[in-house]
Amino acid sequence: MNSGLLLFHAFTGTVLLLTGLNSLITLLIVRRLRPLLPKKDAPMVSILVPARDEARQIVSCLNSLAAQNYPRFEVILLDDNSNDGTRALAEEMGFAAEGNRRVISGKQLPEGWTGKVWACHQLAQAAAGDYLLFTDADTVHGPATLATAMKEAQRTRASLFSLWPRQITKSLGEKAVIPLLYLAGIGLMPHFILSAAQRFPAFAALLPRSFLRKQGVANGQFLLFRRADYFAIGGHAAVRHHLVEDVALGRQVAMRTAEGFRLINADGTLLLQCRMYENFAEVWSGFTKNCRAAFELSLGSFVGAGLLQVTVFLAPFGLLCVPGRQRWLALAEVLGIYGLRLIYAARYRSSILGALLHPLGEIMALLIALNSWRRSTGRGVEWKGRTYQVVHEAPAY
Repeated sequence: MNSGLLLFHAFTGTVLLLTGLNSLITLLIVRRLRPLLPKKDAPMVSILVPARDEARQIVSCLNSLAAQNYPRFEVILLDDNSNDGTRALAEEMGFAAEGNRRVISGKQLPEGWTGKVWACHQLAQAAAGDYLLFTDADTVHGPATLATAMKEAQRTRASLFSLWPRQITKSLGEKAVIPLLYLAGIGLMPHFILSAAQRFPAFAALLPRSFLRKQGVANGQFLLFRRADYFAIGGHAAVRHHLVEDVALGRQVAMRTAEGFRLINADGTLLLQCRMYENFAEVWSGFTKNCRAAFELSLGSFVGAGLLQVTVFLAPFGLLCVPGRQRWLALAEVLGIYGLRLIYAARYRSSILGALLHPLGEIMALLIALNSWRRSTGRGVEWKGRTYQVVHEAPAY
């Protein structure tokens, strides 16, 4: 075996071992929640649902929200100029202009805002709750979801409490690509740093806000804010230009850790589910919109992440075809990758087939990333009839 291959396998093996260790720690930190009964002295919660052309799933979503066993909540749907009858379906379900089940019309999108962020900003202005729950129209919630989340949010004193739903995938493209989110969010994200900073204020005080900010991540399918803390960080107005607003909001909270703000992520796969996209065309469009924006236009981090994926999580499959003793090292790496993917699949109740399709998913994800970069530096990215230029403003620390 030549020295180049030896160095490659040493690097790849080390990264896989660190990824496995980080995954184990993260799976312990990100607790799996089981349904709980509500507290009698429950704070008021506003459930806020932005919707643009969501007729396909809005009825299931609103029915599940209306059926919550939590004692004090309102549901507000914002119809963002839908053309498919989304509002009419909500009105047929009893949503009206007034009351605790209501629908409001979105105002014209201002310059410098992305559509969903503007919709959520308007929803927050209309909300009366002590807590604000932003959830997507393609989610379906179990009856104890809100009660369980509120208990945990109060127990952990969370400024922002984010649940990670079970991701439903049916088409081959969905199964191959969407479960890779667990590799990125669980395997490669060092949740233990922010967890330690939140547990030990003296440690948080030693860390620069810019560093703490980078540890923030949240899932926009379920963002539960304490109202006062939501407005203290500037709400959605603080991330008005972001296409990946959930991560941006998580970072707004994380960088204020030394000031007492707390960002908590939890496993919600027993509480709610989401089908993000229904075919590969939607997967391609959705992740094209998000991919480059998630890296905040940093060419270095974008290229670095791509090289890491190719080197560690894809190349070992190709090296299985290269004869020689190194093939056994490649096999060990491939088994390690599959071991990680199957652990994520078991914990987050995602597709086993998706885990087995790992090489195909990696290739698809890399093509999506390249397309995202190409589109964001050209005519912009398109989503639900709107075109956005990916912009970046230096965060204020």
